[in-house]
Amino acid sequence: MERAILLADDDELLGSLLTFRLKKAGYLVHHVRDGKEVKEFLSHTKPDLIVSDIMMPYFSGIELINYVRNELLLQIPIIIISSAGNEENVLSAFELGASDFISKPVSPSELLVRIARELNKTTI
Repeated sequence: MERAILLADDDELLGSLLTFRLKKAGYLVHHVRDGKEVKEFLSHTKPDLIVSDIMMPYFSGIELINYVRNELLLQIPIIIISSAGNEENVLSAFELGASDFISKPVSPSELLVRIARELNKTTI
């Protein structure tokens, strides 16, 4: 069974690269570019895992974590990626319920390992 990943990042080049690598690894990937698309997607689909940038138009990654955990009440693993990896952002992400945090530039190979680790936690 294919595991579904929601990739939320407004960087078109990085989004395309990560989508390609994740699909090649066997995941079903839906790439959205801003917070409006995140909310629209989550209104009708519940992915197995979310990978999100912190800085996005309309809805930040921090707001996404809060939305998923406190409004949708879902325990989907959320991996945050960001070039704004300052301590405040990292702590806010974890306090709200992020599963992991990766600073940009993101290594697709490292992301694949972290995704597999998070998905294996949810199947135990």
